[in-house]
Amino acid sequence: MKKIALCAKTLMLILAGMAVACSSGKEDAAPAATSADSSVAAAVNIRYIDADSIAAHYNLAKDFKEAQLRQINKIDNAQRTRGAELQKLGNQIQQKINNNGYLSQESFQSDQDTFNKKQAEAQNYLASLQREAEQEMIQQQMQLTDSIEAFIKEYNKKKGYDAILYKAAGVYFNPALDITNEVVEGLNKRYNKVAEN
Repeated sequence: MKKIALCAKTLMLILAGMAVACSSGKEDAAPAATSADSSVAAAVNIRYIDADSIAAHYNLAKDFKEAQLRQINKIDNAQRTRGAELQKLGNQIQQKINNNGYLSQESFQSDQDTFNKKQAEAQNYLASLQREAEQEMIQQQMQLTDSIEAFIKEYNKKKGYDAILYKAAGVYFNPALDITNEVVEGLNKRYNKVAEN
């Protein structure tokens, strides 16, 4: 019994000694880790760009925006034209009804079928225009994103930043870290060269 009690006390003393040794070692190691973290944080070289400014000033983005406006105008014009045609046909049918112009149910049904067919054709045509416009916008957005990302990679090979972020990715960035104007200038130089070829 005494031997077990003595072994237990010895074991407790050993564990207490190990705990003190470990905690004193941790105290020494903790400031070193903090100091290493702060030196890494101080060495990180980050810049940011504003996507809205790029969209407003990059010539490719402006060209795509103009193309999108043309598509929207085309759809609006088609809606007005087809709507006017349907309105005219509907008015003609209504006038015939008001003037007892239909001599039979079959002639009324024929005009009604023509109206329904033209209405369905107009809806299908407009839906087709909208699908085309959406596909074109998706392709343009992909091309715009690819263009910006390719330029940023090339640009960063010369600059050597650790990260280039979009301004929207953070709450606050020091304005001195903003490279948007430089990026827009580079993008436009490159785009104009491509456009001239």
